Amino acid sequence: MKIITPIKNCPLCLRLSDFRSSNKLTYPSFYNGAIPIYGDKNAELLIIGLAPGLKGANKTGRPFTGDRAGETLYNTLLKYNYLHGHYDANDLEKFSLNNCAITNAVKCVPPNNKPNANEVNNCQRFLSEDLVSQKNTRAVLVLGRIAHNSLIKTLNLKISKYPFKHNACYELSNFKLFSSYHCSRYNINTKRLTLEMFDDVFKNIDYFMKK
Repeated sequence: MKIITPIKNCPLCLRLSDFRSSNKLTYPSFYNGAIPIYGDKNAELLIIGLAPGLKGANKTGRPFTGDRAGETLYNTLLKYNYLHGHYDANDLEKFSLNNCAITNAVKCVPPNNKPNANEVNNCQRFLSEDLVSQKNTRAVLVLGRIAHNSLIKTLNLKISKYPFKHNACYELSNFKLFSSYHCSRYNINTKRLTLEMFDDVFKNIDYFMKK
């Protein structure tokens, strides 16, 4: 089966395409393109974030690298043995994922880190293919309400039956779904998400995986 992935200069969303073109002028050394899924193709854990950060994944070309959200996520992955090596946003060769893959609900960086509903819907085809490509997935962790709802809609399920709540878990047909507030700098700074709260989510995932 051929897996569909967005081309680097994906034209589906005009606003994101225009923003990407502007960023190429402002940040010519950045990746500035749709960010593909990254990690172990045989992974049992799939993590779904919101969208690339302007000076994070949009710079590096790899999900959750180069910003505070990435520091929180990758250091937690290291703690729970989902990371080989040592996380270094300036040297992507120093680490790799172990039994884990990471993607985003929206593949291109949006202005002000806020994709609109049309952009989220346009990217559901790619999220669907990410799920198909990860054939051994046992657990999916969604970071934030938008990623959660996008996944539920991609699976043709009802959001009312699977509402977003921090540290919620749902038994779906092919995997178990875990939800967390996004580990963004804003959420961490405002204490909406503490490191202890984020760790609790991974404790639940770890318990499930070891069954």
